[in-house]
Amino acid sequence: MSSFKISSFEEYQQVYKKSVEDPEGFWADIADTFRWQKKWDQVLDWNFTEPNVKWFTGGKLNITENCLDRHLEKNGNTVAYIWEPNNPNDQTVKYTYRELYEKVCRFANVLKKHGAKKGDRICIYMPMIPELAIAVLACARIGAIHSVVFGGFSAHSIADRIQDAQASLVITADGGVRGNKEIPLKSVMDDALELCPSVKKVIVYTKIKTPAYMQRGRDYWWDEELATVGADCPAEPMDSEDTLFVLYTSGSTGKPKGVLHTCGGYMVFAQYTFENVFQYSQPEIFFCTADIGWITGHSYIVYGPLLSGATSVMFEGIPTWPDPGRFWDIVQKHRVTTLYTAPTAIRSLMASGLKHVEKKDLSSLTKLGSVGEPINEEAWHWFHDHIGKGNCPIVDTWWQTETGGIMISPIAGITPTKPGYATLPLPGIQPCLIDDKGQEIEGNGVSGNLCIKFPWPGMIRTTYGDHERCRKTYFSTYENMYFTGDGCLRDEDGYYRITGRVDDVINVSGHRIGTAEVENAINMHTGVVESAVVGYPHDIKGQGIYAYVITEKTPSDANLMKQDILMTVSRIIGPIAKPDKIQFVSGLPKTRSGKIMRRILRKVAEGDLANVGDTSTLLDPAIVDEIKAGVIA
Repeated sequence: MSSFKISSFEEYQQVYKKSVEDPEGFWADIADTFRWQKKWDQVLDWNFTEPNVKWFTGGKLNITENCLDRHLEKNGNTVAYIWEPNNPNDQTVKYTYRELYEKVCRFANVLKKHGAKKGDRICIYMPMIPELAIAVLACARIGAIHSVVFGGFSAHSIADRIQDAQASLVITADGGVRGNKEIPLKSVMDDALELCPSVKKVIVYTKIKTPAYMQRGRDYWWDEELATVGADCPAEPMDSEDTLFVLYTSGSTGKPKGVLHTCGGYMVFAQYTFENVFQYSQPEIFFCTADIGWITGHSYIVYGPLLSGATSVMFEGIPTWPDPGRFWDIVQKHRVTTLYTAPTAIRSLMASGLKHVEKKDLSSLTKLGSVGEPINEEAWHWFHDHIGKGNCPIVDTWWQTETGGIMISPIAGITPTKPGYATLPLPGIQPCLIDDKGQEIEGNGVSGNLCIKFPWPGMIRTTYGDHERCRKTYFSTYENMYFTGDGCLRDEDGYYRITGRVDDVINVSGHRIGTAEVENAINMHTGVVESAVVGYPHDIKGQGIYAYVITEKTPSDANLMKQDILMTVSRIIGPIAKPDKIQFVSGLPKTRSGKIMRRILRKVAEGDLANVGDTSTLLDPAIVDEIKAGVIA
């Protein structure tokens, strides 16, 4: 544990001031607390034009030495993970740091046995089991680049990601379970691999003991391979700016983009943010309910907690099975102190009423956290009153896949909070609001587009294999700024409130889904000519997906056509991207240059028919009346 944990609001203000006046000195002091094989030559070298950002250049390290090895002498018997299975009747599994270290080294040797080496890309497609974290860490141990794909994605989506990264090895399981559903991971992966000649080896973990197709010379069983190797695996020396992982995220074009994070800066940022935001200290029990397939799981189930020597709960299942009291059962059973979850989960548990909460002992909780999207006030109050019993500060954390860790958030128990506000930037983070002309908006009581004007160690370095895309997406909108894609309000107290995406991305249940990606999938259906997708307010998910679809001929059975479209989107992207509403239309509101006026479609989807605004610039203004007349209730 570092000595950089902030302990009062006054200290936060002093530390923040120092971090802005001398960012290099600030981050160098924090980086000094880690185990480096060789110290860095230069703290920071950067420009936001190319962009080119390098932290701790010349430094050598391996992140797993900092997650595992350095804890062994004093804290080897501390529990690193408490794994809670999907079925509450199955046995909980606990791993100490020493046990986790041994398992990571063994599996790293399996990877090496199959030819994996530093710089190779390895795709991981697994359920939420400890072996997923072990696989991630084993890749990092040998310097291979991990690319974790969420277990809910389709074969088509997996193939896109494997092809983009040119992965040579895949780690998967025969299947997984979520609630009362079995997920056939290996057979989905087999379908994907038909399109992926780069993959030479597949390691398969036995989870649900279902028959699996095993191709000779390509597919190997995890347990059988473990029996052939030892547990001694020295950590590969990595340059601070070597790639640690690539994580694919949906963008405003149809193709997912691989966000690339590097070893040194990400490590420093993940630990600093974890320890401070959650004010973590042993023997607290930290429970992040995310999936490791998303950035939240990377930073706050794997790296942040392990770097800090923390004890974490990892949960295989879903919050509503076998009933909507499952989270509270886990909190009670393991005496969880910090619960970090998504507003979507909170809203869905809220909707199921208090009967699943009332008799549960939640007295161990001292801190609550929210992630993935801004938490609405009603959900904030419910979480605060019924789960935290009015005693637990809520950290409403704002950050992104691209930022690597939390950027704007209360520090638990230290920052005075306001419902719906991410409050203040963490030390080292310099946010600003920019107007439509590209000028910074000074002062308080203002709103604009949220940008960051100075680099931080956990930030994206590039999009894998396509640096120009990174430049265009994040650094070209405003000069010398990282543009977040979010709108933001800064109130009279200087507190930040995220107001939502300002680009063509929808935030569904905390997962960013690009409108273009959903449109591409819809357009692949045989009878579809064109489609346009927008977000609209949704009681549970925060935002739902509303699709306007033009078909070749009027569907004889509109409901069947809708089901076909949903099936198509599921096959191409995954169930997570299925539209909530589909409206068949004869045309879309386009300008004379052919641009779809999404502003109008958003207003219609929101039911705000009186405020669609000026339609005079449209090629065919009458189409708006037709769309309004056919709006889905």
